[in-house]
Amino acid sequence: MKRPEKEVVVAELTEAFRNADAVYLTEYRGLTVPQISDLREKLGRDTSYTVAKNTLFRIAAKEAGIEGLDEMLKGPSAVVFVQGDFIEAAKTLRDFAKTNKALIVKGGYADGTVYDAEGAKQLADLKSRPELLAEMAGALKGTMSKAACLFNALPTKVVRTIDALREKQEKAA
Repeated sequence: MKRPEKEVVVAELTEAFRNADAVYLTEYRGLTVPQISDLREKLGRDTSYTVAKNTLFRIAAKEAGIEGLDEMLKGPSAVVFVQGDFIEAAKTLRDFAKTNKALIVKGGYADGTVYDAEGAKQLADLKSRPELLAEMAGALKGTMSKAACLFNALPTKVVRTIDALREKQEKAA
């Protein structure tokens, strides 16, 4: 690749690093083209699976202000640029790697933190945003239901007490 072409590629990669909410580094050695296409499809529209030279990735990451990826950029590398929910992308990579042993997740970068391979696996074990929102909604609903029962209990108890007193007075008379 000639120098002007490399500069264009580095500029594109730098822009991808800047726009990404998260980045995952993978080793794709041993994957076939159909498998890579399948992975790209499973990752969805908000991600891109990019293969380039490690040197170009290093330069682009440095220009984007991301430090600490150099150690992971060894051997054949591909980078997953994620815009949006990076937990879902981590889960997709984990699940794909289970069925395709050739895919190795080397690490990643999300929310200003560089993750090694183990850290990237732990990200995949986190609950996604929709799951957390659903849990929170369920907890709020439960709390609201308890509060409604509590607020309803006092007037009900007062009515029952008055009714019991009335019955007692009627029996006494």
